[in-house]
Amino acid sequence: MPLNLKKFVFSPFAENTYVIWEEESKEAVIIDPGCSNENEEEKLSVFISENKIKPKYLINTHCHLDHIFGNYFVKNTYGTEYYAPEEDLFLIDKSVEQAKAFMVDIKPSPKPDDFLYDGFVLQLNGINNEFLFTPGHTPGEFCIYFPDDKICLTGDVLFKQGIGRTDLWGGDYDTLMTSIKSRLLSLPDDVVIYPGHGESSTISYEKKNNPFLQ
Repeated sequence: MPLNLKKFVFSPFAENTYVIWEEESKEAVIIDPGCSNENEEEKLSVFISENKIKPKYLINTHCHLDHIFGNYFVKNTYGTEYYAPEEDLFLIDKSVEQAKAFMVDIKPSPKPDDFLYDGFVLQLNGINNEFLFTPGHTPGEFCIYFPDDKICLTGDVLFKQGIGRTDLWGGDYDTLMTSIKSRLLSLPDDVVIYPGHGESSTISYEKKNNPFLQ
């Protein structure tokens, strides 16, 4: 089944928000909505409306502030099923405190309808997908792998020539490196990674050029 992907860059943190949808059914998942003001919310909603997309899921790869800004808006606008890592629930509970630490405002995130787990699968009209447990940046982070499309959304685990920070709430460097090497570098070399910040890359490129992986 054809998979479509749209990236938005939202908030003062330049966070990548992704909308992935199946072409025939228009069923969609909104991943890490970072829309932090009304203009960004409108940009997301206009795109969804113009493309007749039907948001079915709201997913947080992890629950740092910049990846949950838009949870309230998406959940309340589209009534999506909302899934997030259970180990990151403390970050959702402290969303207002996270915002105060960075001197920004946030609409408090709703609680997830249920939790992600290793091997979790979204039901998107035949689009193959798998959730990979990749803690380290946060205690509960997941990456989302679409094997047929050779795409992996890597959240704040692996970036183009970079890795996620481990000096924020719940971070651990050794755990992060284990996640990257065991779960991501084992993917096929031609898999394209779409991270939570910055440009896309490939597994092959990161193996050769990421200074943290040499």
